[in-house]
Amino acid sequence: MDDLLIQIGKRLLERRKHLRLTQEELAEKADVTPQTISTAELGRKALRPENIIRISTALEVSTDYLLLGTITESDYAVQNEKYSVLTPSQYRHLENIVDSYIAAIYDERKA
Repeated sequence: MDDLLIQIGKRLLERRKHLRLTQEELAEKADVTPQTISTAELGRKALRPENIIRISTALEVSTDYLLLGTITESDYAVQNEKYSVLTPSQYRHLENIVDSYIAAIYDERKA
């Protein structure tokens, strides 16, 4: 169980930093205390189910991602919504970036 809490905490921390939120900002956005965020990120205490939902919503990820590290259809839907505001040219540029990233990751795995 402790390892699971640590993994959840790492995903929470990584996503929070990706969104450039402080613990206080995330706590406010998720309507939880900063202490809840801190103890969860450190893997010291399990989150209550309602807090998992609030935090995952605030982080724009599925509860499955937060708990298990898996990507779900709702995670893809959030990204697709973000892409919908791009012009066709911007979309193709983003597609090239993603393709280059995937190629680089694939090359690293081969090495």
